[in-house]
Amino acid sequence: MYDYPLDFDWTTEEIIDVMSLYNAVEQAYEGGISKDEFMKVYHRFIEIVDSKSEQKKLDQAFEKVSHYSIYKVFQEAKNHDWIEIK
Repeated sequence: MYDYPLDFDWTTEEIIDVMSLYNAVEQAYEGGISKDEFMKVYHRFIEIVDSKSEQKKLDQAFEKVSHYSIYKVFQEAKNHDWIEIK
């Protein structure tokens, strides 16, 4: 268990949506996720966090606590229909 990096200025809905991205990244590392499912939550994440620098900061914070990278999963999604990070 770990604390997810969140911005408490987000609405409850936005927090839930960002948590969905974190969960999708975890799925990619722990068994796999479809590209469509991942990209749906990823696109919502970039709507909420529209600053590239803030996205990078959240990715680094998430990777620090979970050892899972949003960026690496996104890169895999560019080239595969099924994402599974090993």
